[in-house]
Amino acid sequence: MRALALVCTLNASPAPSSSQYLAEQVMARFAHHDVQGEVVRVADHDVRPGIGVDLGDGDAWPALREKVLAADILLIATPIWLGHPSSVCQRVLERLNAESSETDDQGRPHTYGKVAAVAVVGNEDGAHKVSADVFQGLNDVGFSLAPGAVTYWVGEAMHGTDYQDLDETPEAVASTTKALAANAVHLARRLTGSPYPAA
Repeated sequence: MRALALVCTLNASPAPSSSQYLAEQVMARFAHHDVQGEVVRVADHDVRPGIGVDLGDGDAWPALREKVLAADILLIATPIWLGHPSSVCQRVLERLNAESSETDDQGRPHTYGKVAAVAVVGNEDGAHKVSADVFQGLNDVGFSLAPGAVTYWVGEAMHGTDYQDLDETPEAVASTTKALAANAVHLARRLTGSPYPAA
């Protein structure tokens, strides 16, 4: 099985990113279940705004879309900005919306049978709200969600510490990440063996 993490930090590489740090921790947990994958920072690619599989003129989304469709599990990692997912995350959801009209020979979107999960970081409260927003978007376009499909860390309000700067991973985050990985892999394996029926 394969997993893909789309990191939706606003900063391109090589800038440090707490979202990427948490995504890499989730991917390490996936590896414990023999699931290999890749972490992609979306800001490193020219993903055009809009809703379409390919918006032409150097649009980088088609190549990323191929990675999404080749993966059994998609992880979206986003920071919290002004109480919402990042604008990069919103753009990814908008581009994924095109999958609603792309179907297999039985009329099912290609995302059916794929599992999604979310990782959220921020220095303010809002992880539940952000994950709910992203969950709904992912489910709308055909992804399935396992129990406990989010892991997150938020610092105190007005605090300047980033997740990547912590001396060690808090136990609550580590255990939540562990559960996310186990449940997502379990569901992905079940859906691989028993796909959703055609409508």
